[in-house]
Amino acid sequence: MHDFEVTILGCGSATPSLLRNPSAQLLNAAGHYFLIDCGEGTQIQLRRNNIKIQRISHIFISHLHGDHYLGLLGLLQTMHLLGRKTKLTLICPPELKEILDLQNKHSQTTITYEIEYVFTSPKQAQLVWEDEKITIKSFPLRHRINCTGFLFKEKPHLKNISKEKLTQFNISVSEINKLRLGLDAIDEKGKTIANDELTLPAQPQRSYAYCSDTNYYEDIIEHIKEVNLVYHEATFLEAELERAKKTFHSTAKQAATIASKAEAKQLLLGHFSARYGNTDGFIEEAKPIFENTLVAQEGVTYQIVSINT
Repeated sequence: MHDFEVTILGCGSATPSLLRNPSAQLLNAAGHYFLIDCGEGTQIQLRRNNIKIQRISHIFISHLHGDHYLGLLGLLQTMHLLGRKTKLTLICPPELKEILDLQNKHSQTTITYEIEYVFTSPKQAQLVWEDEKITIKSFPLRHRINCTGFLFKEKPHLKNISKEKLTQFNISVSEINKLRLGLDAIDEKGKTIANDELTLPAQPQRSYAYCSDTNYYEDIIEHIKEVNLVYHEATFLEAELERAKKTFHSTAKQAATIASKAEAKQLLLGHFSARYGNTDGFIEEAKPIFENTLVAQEGVTYQIVSINT
């Protein structure tokens, strides 16, 4: 199977600090490199983590607050200067194209590779991209400006074939594709052999949800139901609940509540306010509500695995 893992490049909020960079993640899934948000300094973080910039095939921007996209122009121009020829798909709010076009116009920059834009909707969930292995959907969050989350989900895997059973039942190689699709096979004597006799269960699907800036918003739950790993912003602790409400952000307790109600398998907290020197309080606040909670750490890669319920 392909890797399914996310590397945290930035997990701070608002402004960069010596402790944390602004929001950015690299999701390695279904043979693709997906960059999710692109705060200031993201391309330096990509290099620091030995991630090949030109391998990035898609960039997802959740919203147009600077700590989520101000690193984008520099990254796009670096790709240009390095001689990129392959298409880049940019999934983003429609206003971002206007911003990039204006900056390129006044710097007299002509990007030499194709940028395909897919615009997200702040009002409803939508399929923004898919191939034969994965589907990617955006869904509305509730922030001070239009903002969307993203759900990355593998399509069902084909069944695995038991080589020992093929030999035992004298099944020809030509029957393998039928078996992978769930059909029965015919042995060399023309006898039908049930699919279950010759196959092993398919690998379960894996999924990852990215919930960018949002206050407590239960409408999220239907979109991330039973997700394997959900990243949810937790800018504040409960002591700053009123500030969280005012700025349309969440607390660690609220993020854990969303994960619990969504029956997620694992929660990754991030987007921490610079007022917090360490993240111990976030774990202490979230774990009583949702035990399987982690706090994002920059430079760490988190494997997204199927967890039996």
